[in-house]
Amino acid sequence: MKRALVLYCHPRETSFNHAIKELVIARLESAGVDYRLRDLYAEGFDPVLSAHDHEIYETVPDNRALVERDCQDIEWCDSLIFVYPTWWYGLPAMLKGWLDRTMVPGVSFIMPEEVGGDIKPGLTHITKLGVFTTCGASRWLTFFVGAPGKRTLLRGLRVILAKRCKTAFAAHFLMDSSTAQSRARHLERVQKRLDKLIAAPTPKEG
Repeated sequence: MKRALVLYCHPRETSFNHAIKELVIARLESAGVDYRLRDLYAEGFDPVLSAHDHEIYETVPDNRALVERDCQDIEWCDSLIFVYPTWWYGLPAMLKGWLDRTMVPGVSFIMPEEVGGDIKPGLTHITKLGVFTTCGASRWLTFFVGAPGKRTLLRGLRVILAKRCKTAFAAHFLMDSSTAQSRARHLERVQKRLDKLIAAPTPKEG
């Protein structure tokens, strides 16, 4: 891991997710990893895919004009790290909107070249993916529902990254009844899994 793009999504600086984000940044700095932090709420990122955005969604390169900074960040990094709360079993609307607006054809994937064809991955330079979240629900209930937030990133996004992309995931379930001890244990878990991801050899193509 040389260049990490950290996507942080929570509206409150007093949240536990903020502590997770601070830990992630500290571990990246300790390992000498160059990183860019995108704090979506602090930046006031607009998650709304407008009618105009949708109209030019497949028009390359016009489709990236309003999210040029984001596209450059995505093209720059070799690793993606997400820190966010799981709300209603999925991604916060702000983070889902970031995916909707920035993961555009010509950057994140290549549109089908023939009728009946499928998209082709466009982010094969991204070889590592970290997902760190909190859930109000229990583990069993989250997975009973299908864990849509986790699946969106570790399956949906993962499929357009490098073929052998390495992943790390950690979730603190039952956040509404968490304790200082459970939160401390989760931070330790995040640190161990992130450190392992940082140190892991970069997967080779092919």
